[in-house]
Amino acid sequence: MAVTAAQISELRKSTGAGMLDCKKALEQTDGNFDQAVDFLRTKGLAAASKKAGRAATEGMVAAAVSAESDKGILLEINSETDFVAKNEKFQGFVNDTATHILQANPASVEELLAQPYCGDSSKTIQSLLNEAIAVIGENMQIRRFSSYVVPGAGAIGSYIHAGGKIGVLVEATCDSAAAAKDPRFAAFVKDVSMHIAAASPLYVQRSEVEADVLEREKDIYRAKARETGKPDNIIEKIIDGQVNKFYADICLIEQQFVKDTDKTIQQLAAETGKALGTTITITRFTKYALGEGLEKKECDFAAEVAAAAGL
Repeated sequence: MAVTAAQISELRKSTGAGMLDCKKALEQTDGNFDQAVDFLRTKGLAAASKKAGRAATEGMVAAAVSAESDKGILLEINSETDFVAKNEKFQGFVNDTATHILQANPASVEELLAQPYCGDSSKTIQSLLNEAIAVIGENMQIRRFSSYVVPGAGAIGSYIHAGGKIGVLVEATCDSAAAAKDPRFAAFVKDVSMHIAAASPLYVQRSEVEADVLEREKDIYRAKARETGKPDNIIEKIIDGQVNKFYADICLIEQQFVKDTDKTIQQLAAETGKALGTTITITRFTKYALGEGLEKKECDFAAEVAAAAGL
């Protein structure tokens, strides 16, 4: 099939490979983006296993955590422009919505929009959104949210980076209610949430990695190793080592702690638990990158000006 310049450009942005290599990869895989990424990785030409974000849009990611740290939410609301995202009215709407979700516990965006607003029951969240759109003069969308409630002893931590470009929510549990209320426990979940924002793990631990994801990685490692001419028994040993590195890259508890690379997150949890006389387990996390997976509208400013002028 014919490969377009747009496809080549997208693959290059995602992998860091050269234009000709991207063109060849797409031709070899009939234009399949994911297979082309794997093709480049097999040849050692892709910069990383994680795909770069395809596109971005504007808006804000926000978090809200209860005073007891046993409930927390992470929320993304989108706007059309970064200018509006910096508007105090927009930010106020985002924070009010986050507080509402924490109190009202909607199960979905659809349910959220239909709920009476906790701050004024005469209005729904949908009507508040409509009012905000009318006042701000730009389209807005409540895209997604995640809600956590700690089952038993534990705490929730959150971190918002770059004014709402990245947000993280993390939950950790323990076997002591007193330890969960200790400021050192709160500091621990805060540090872990900041780490997640920086290191972008995909899973908490190895057992969460899907079998097909692991096999896909092994196939890539195996194909690369065979190109070196090594025998199969040596190749399998090489794969074992690479799989361990793969886990250390994508599993939170095996990652090196960004604030102290001499220890892993698992070791940090063990140290903090020992100091508090309890065992700490990181149970789950959510990370939102603003606009992740959304197609950003490309504007031709010159064409817009010409159109407005009737040229």
